[in-house]
Amino acid sequence: MKNKKDLLTLVGPTATGKTSISIELAKNIGGEIISADSMQIYRYMDIGTAKATIAEMKEVPHYLIDVVDPDEEFTVAQYRDKANKYIADIDNRGSFPMVVGGTGLYLNSLVYELRFTNVKPDQEFRKKYDDMANLYGNEYLYRQLQNVDPISAKRINHNDRQRIIRALEIFHNTGKPMSYFNKNFRKKTDKYNLIMIALTMDRADLYSRINTRVDQMIQDGLIDEVRGLLDMGYDKGLVSMKAIGYKEIIPYIEGQITLDRAIELLKRNTRRYAKRQMTWFRRDNRIKWIHVDRFDSTRSIVSYIIEYMNRSLNYFRGEDYEIND
Repeated sequence: MKNKKDLLTLVGPTATGKTSISIELAKNIGGEIISADSMQIYRYMDIGTAKATIAEMKEVPHYLIDVVDPDEEFTVAQYRDKANKYIADIDNRGSFPMVVGGTGLYLNSLVYELRFTNVKPDQEFRKKYDDMANLYGNEYLYRQLQNVDPISAKRINHNDRQRIIRALEIFHNTGKPMSYFNKNFRKKTDKYNLIMIALTMDRADLYSRINTRVDQMIQDGLIDEVRGLLDMGYDKGLVSMKAIGYKEIIPYIEGQITLDRAIELLKRNTRRYAKRQMTWFRRDNRIKWIHVDRFDSTRSIVSYIIEYMNRSLNYFRGEDYEIND
């Protein structure tokens, strides 16, 4: 008898093929996809965030894509609440919920028991500290965080300005460090029968795919997409506009750097981001890692995942999935 909802999470660094593999998998198991990408929640930001195409989203239902405008706030707590509702709804309709993406904190909000503060965004505070970081550097803010919340400082990259400012904001508004609210940060949830899969590949191959992907984004119109956002009035200081793929193109549009330099920075920053994603996901020993470069096709990867799902869920569901012809 099934007591818990079944949930598949498919994660991994950018450019490992999560979109194509997840869609093929969903078609075979009756799955529906909940995005776990903190940038795909924004409307009008399609090329730079590598969203699934309209055709792909017609093949398989997708959720938590195009949720807010680029100047709207969207918190991890909001993500968790909405994602959990979609998971329940998908399961109740007899489909298989799949969480797919590369944002580690979004994933953790579902697979760990995290406690979120009710501290609302303080735009005045954020601007003050953002200006401070522009003047003195991210390390200056990071040292302040180390002083007031050394536990959170160990978890946050010293260059992750957004999360550093958020941690300082929580301390400023509550008098308590963010780590106080995250005491159960590593307590695993028991809400779901979890199948956690991460895609990976040889680093040289991954970096080559990232470089090719960036070139394709440029060909697909990334520069016009970024210029269009600026023309719509979205300020370059917004969290959304500081995303990789946008923050590198804006200086080119403003005439500060050449296009070649912008592309070089975009490739470099994407490679660095992929490395951080790998580090994040390796913290969770529940994750089954799949080296996609050891398979000869998407279909063979999907077949392997289905076999793994059968082994993992047979006890709970008492049924098997078969690859569709």
